[in-house]
Amino acid sequence: MPPEDRLVCRFIAEPPQEGAPYGRWADTLRAEFLAACERIDSGDDDLGEAGELVFFPDRTWAGRTYVPVTSRSTTGLDLYGYVAYSPGDAEHEPGDFEAMADYTDETAEANPDWKLDLCEEVIGGWRGEHGQVAAMTLVWGVPMKPGGAIATAELAGLAVDQCALVGDRFTLLAPDAYRGDYLDIKLWSAGGAELASESLYSEDDEDEDEEDEG
Repeated sequence: MPPEDRLVCRFIAEPPQEGAPYGRWADTLRAEFLAACERIDSGDDDLGEAGELVFFPDRTWAGRTYVPVTSRSTTGLDLYGYVAYSPGDAEHEPGDFEAMADYTDETAEANPDWKLDLCEEVIGGWRGEHGQVAAMTLVWGVPMKPGGAIATAELAGLAVDQCALVGDRFTLLAPDAYRGDYLDIKLWSAGGAELASESLYSEDDEDEDEEDEG
């Protein structure tokens, strides 16, 4: 095969390894996420109390496992974030927990034009050619239409990660904002038909980034 024109990391994270959290493990993750929610600086917004927690498929990268979480609060806001930890092994329990949480008033119900309901958070960087750095971005979400089987992350038309839907949810971990290109998240049927596509950025966001670079 000829040399690659675009050097960028692909499928760098381990695929999901565990099923949905339950029992004491779910209680541990819940406690970590709720503690992170308590640290949110909400200004004048009333966050209320977190409702039922929804866990997304785990992804592991650079020795850390990430389990995204969402919750609808009692005041109608979406709480979102993740719990990260060292996965441990046969002799050691998972440990070194770290959790991140934030909120938004932009809900799927208020945006019927959404094709995918997405959350994202940058968790690290990947150094590429000529000093350029890709933002390693954790993306988790649910499709707004039925029939989806696999979600992919594409950078300039190149698939850089994919995840089979688990309970109608998916988690991706992929390089973003690299060489002027940004991620598109796509939903596919089991037969390979594209059902939906969403960019992580609006056109206004991209225009602002170009102005900053200029």
